[in-house]
Amino acid sequence: MDATIKSSFTDKGSAVSNRPALLWRPTAKTGLMSWLTTVDHKRIGFLYGIFALFFFIVGGIEALFIRLQLAVPNNDVLTAEQYNTMFTMHGTTMIFLAVMPLSAAFFNYIMPLQIGARDVAFPRLNAFSLWTFLVGAIIINLGWFMKDGAPDAGWVGYAPLTSKTFNADHSIDMWVMGLQLLGVASIAASLNFIVTIINLRAPGMTMMRLPVFVWMTLVTAFLIILSFPAITIALVEVMMDRLFSTNFFEVSHGGMPILWQHLFWVFGHPEVYILILPAMGIISEILPCFSRKPLYGYPIVVFSGASIGFLGFAVWSHHMFTTGMGTVATAAFAMATMCIAVPTGVKIFNWIGTLWGGHLKMRTPMMFALGFIWMFMIGGFSGVMHAAAPADAQQQDSYFVIAHFHYVLIGGSMFALLAGIHYWFPLMFGRVVDEFWGKVSFWVIFAGFNITFFPLHFVGLNGMPRRTFTYDSNLGWNAPNQIATVGAFILAAGIGIYFTLMIYSYFKGQKVGRDHWDGRTLEWSIPNPPPEYNFKVIPQVHARDAFWYEKHNQAEIAAEKASLAKAEAEHGGIHMPFQSIWPLFCSVGLLVGAIGVSVMDHDPRPGFWGTKIAVTIIGGVILFFSAYMWALEGNEGYHLHADEDDDKGHGGKAHH
Repeated sequence: MDATIKSSFTDKGSAVSNRPALLWRPTAKTGLMSWLTTVDHKRIGFLYGIFALFFFIVGGIEALFIRLQLAVPNNDVLTAEQYNTMFTMHGTTMIFLAVMPLSAAFFNYIMPLQIGARDVAFPRLNAFSLWTFLVGAIIINLGWFMKDGAPDAGWVGYAPLTSKTFNADHSIDMWVMGLQLLGVASIAASLNFIVTIINLRAPGMTMMRLPVFVWMTLVTAFLIILSFPAITIALVEVMMDRLFSTNFFEVSHGGMPILWQHLFWVFGHPEVYILILPAMGIISEILPCFSRKPLYGYPIVVFSGASIGFLGFAVWSHHMFTTGMGTVATAAFAMATMCIAVPTGVKIFNWIGTLWGGHLKMRTPMMFALGFIWMFMIGGFSGVMHAAAPADAQQQDSYFVIAHFHYVLIGGSMFALLAGIHYWFPLMFGRVVDEFWGKVSFWVIFAGFNITFFPLHFVGLNGMPRRTFTYDSNLGWNAPNQIATVGAFILAAGIGIYFTLMIYSYFKGQKVGRDHWDGRTLEWSIPNPPPEYNFKVIPQVHARDAFWYEKHNQAEIAAEKASLAKAEAEHGGIHMPFQSIWPLFCSVGLLVGAIGVSVMDHDPRPGFWGTKIAVTIIGGVILFFSAYMWALEGNEGYHLHADEDDDKGHGGKAHH
C-alpha cells in the first residue's frame, strides 16, 4: 500500500470477517500479482496504454514493410500473399489494438479524476475489459506463430474473401474470434464509463459543467454500445458460414456478399468517430490550458460532439457509392455525409476562437494539438470530396483514400493522443518531459507524416489502386512512392525519439509538484502521481472549470474541504474495493474457449470434434467458475484514511 495511505481494516466497513471461506483474497500491493489483480482505474489505464503503445509499434513495423515493398516498381521484398497479410494485420492492429485502447487508457485514467470520483462504477468489470482486450489481441496475432500464418483477407474482411472457398485455414477464424472478444471488452468498458459519468460525478458537477473530454468519453461509449452489435452479427455470420456451412455470404449457394459491407460499415463509420471523438476531447482540454482562457463556445462544442455521434450512423453507405445502390440512396448518403462535416467544422472554429486573443504557451502538448487541427483539417477536406459521388467514383479504392484516412486517424487521432500523453505525463508520474526533445520529436513526426502521406493524394488521383502489392515502372508512380517510403522511416524515427524520451522521463525526468501546467480541471488538484483513493475529500464543484475556480476562491474552498473531511472521517473513512483475480481468470476462460473454436483445423479427422469441443468446454468451465467466484465477492472492500500530507505537495510513491 502506498506510503501516503494509512489503512484501517475493520469489520464495520470491510466485511472481511464475514466473507465466504471459499474466497481467496489477493492482498499484494507491489509486484506482479498486484498488477494481475488490480482494480484501480489508474493502473488499468496505465496497462491499457502500455499494451496499446506496444501494438502501435507492431503496426508501425508492419507499415514499414508495406512501404518497403512499394518503394520501387516490381519489388520482391514481400510476396503477394505476404503483402496481403501485412496490410490486413496493419489495419486491424492500428485501429483495434492501438488507437482504440490508447483512447481507453485515457478514459480509464483521466475521466474519473476529472469528475471527482474515487474509482469507476464497476472496478472489477473494468479489469475484465482490460484482460479481455489482451486476450482478443493475442488471438488475432496468434497466426504469426502458426503454420497457416496471419489473416490475409483485408482488415475490412470483405466477403467472399473470408469464406472457406478463398481462406480454408484457421487464420480468418482467429481474426473473427479475436474481434468478437475485443467487442466484449469495449462494450463492458463503455457500460462502465456511462454509469460512472452519470452516477459518480462530484456534487455540483452538472452535465454542463463536465470537462469536454468527459463528454467525448460519454458520446464514444454510447457509439460503441450502439454500433458494435452490427459487427458482432456480421462476425457471427462469417463464423457460421465457416463452421456450419450456412450461406450468409456464399454467393454460389445464394448468399449476399454485399450484406457484409452494409453490416461492416454500419459499424465502421461510427467507428471512425469512436477513434476521433476522444482525440477531440483531448484537444479541447489542452487548448484552453495553454491559451490561458476558457474554451470558446463550450455548449456548442459539446452539442457538436453529440451531433457527430448521432449523424455517424447515417452515412455508412458513402463507403459503397460504387456498389450500385441506385441514385436515390447515393444522393441521400451524399447529403448526409456533407451534413456531418458541419459539426466538425464548428469544433474547429471553436478551437480557433479559443486560441484567438489567448496568451499562448507553445509547449510540446500545444504543438501536437495545433498539429492535430491542421492535419485533421486536411483529412476533412479530402473527406468532403468523397461525399460527392462522381468524385468518389474516381477516388474509390485508390491511394487518395489511403491518404485521406491516414490524415484523419494518424494526423488526427494519433497526434492528439501523443499530445495527451505529454500533457498528462506530469500528473501520472510526477515528472516532466524535456521541452527541447519533446519539440524535436514533434517536428520529426510532423515532417515524416506529411512526407509519407501527402504524395499519396497525387498517386491516388493518378490511378494507383490500394491493396496492390506492386506496380510497373511506366505508370508514373515511382517518385511519389519513393518519397512516401523515405517519409515513413522519418516518421518512424520521430516516433522512436518520442517513446525514448518518454521512457527516459519516466525514470530520469525532473520531478514536479502538482498542477504543473496550471490546469483548469479537477485532475490537477490532487498530488502527482495520484494516491490510490484519488481525492482525500470528494470536491464540491462550483463552476465549469472547477479547479480554476478553486484556485481563485481558496478561502471559501478551504473551509468547505475542512467540513467535508470531518464528515467523511465520521463515516469510517474512504471505502476502496478489494483486488480480485477473477476478472483475469474470466478472460483466461475466454482465451481457452476461443482457441477451441477458432485455432484448431477444420479437417474432419478422427477425434477432431471431440478435441475441439473438449477445449471449448474447458474454457467455458473456467469462465463460468471464475464468474461465480467473482459474483461471491459482492461489493466488498476496505476502509482507509488519507494522510494529512496529501495537502502539502508531491504525492509520493507512484502506482506505476
